[in-house]
Amino acid sequence: MTALTTNRTHVPRSGRGLRDRRRVGWWLTAVLLLAVAFVWVYPFLWMASASLKSSAEIFGGGLGLIPESFQWENYARAWEDGNFKVYLLNTVIVTVATVVIVVVRCALAGYVLGRYRFPGSRLVIGILVATLFVPTGYTIIPIVKLSLELGLLDQHGGMILALAGGSNVASILIYAGYFRGLPNELEEAAIVDGAGFVRTFARIMLPLSMPVTATVAILTFLFTWNAFFLPLVFSFSNPALRTVSVGMQAFVGENSTDWPGMAAAGVISMVPIVALYAFMQRYFVEGIAGAVKS
Repeated sequence: MTALTTNRTHVPRSGRGLRDRRRVGWWLTAVLLLAVAFVWVYPFLWMASASLKSSAEIFGGGLGLIPESFQWENYARAWEDGNFKVYLLNTVIVTVATVVIVVVRCALAGYVLGRYRFPGSRLVIGILVATLFVPTGYTIIPIVKLSLELGLLDQHGGMILALAGGSNVASILIYAGYFRGLPNELEEAAIVDGAGFVRTFARIMLPLSMPVTATVAILTFLFTWNAFFLPLVFSFSNPALRTVSVGMQAFVGENSTDWPGMAAAGVISMVPIVALYAFMQRYFVEGIAGAVKS
């Protein structure tokens, strides 16, 4: 009876000790992750802090994040003198149009490659994968030459087609993997209802792929928003077509660089990206998880 009582009292103590060890491990993990997150985010925090400092304070203030006096005129200078109100509008136009073209094209290509088997389908996929190893610089000459012959070199349309004309292999494969995992009964029911290829794709398949569409849209948005080489070439003779990434050059002079103004411009260009990702984060994670699972 005594041994039984001792065992009964010993089990809760062991369970309590295990819970305490788990709690301590959880706190240690949380502290470690917070430290890693701070190190990861610190450059962005420093840029936001530098956008509110003077040039002397940036180079003489060390790694501190709190400015001695907030220089809000840096944002006014970046917006007005740096012409970022025009560059930001150009970037929005180019990015939105590019995202629409890439999503439609990649969704159609992924739907065909994921749902249909036709002669040469594996060869097509192999060619698409092979294009991943072609550097962007090797394609800039034919792109510029073709745009020049079409009269699109100094226009938004030429820049949009150049940015949207890439292979986008990763996006196509994400769509293909997702569509491949959908049940065949969906298409069979659509055929019974008299729906054709386009209607089945637009009314059934594309709405179901919303997580993947969000993922592709975010990836394309980030690529286009941060693109530098192609926008630089297409706006070289027309500065009014510059995007925010190319417009950063406006703060670099022959003898000096406006570092606070550049930091303010960087914060301005980063806000839309952070807002978009915060709004579509759930769809982005679901799209990546669904593609990997498929």
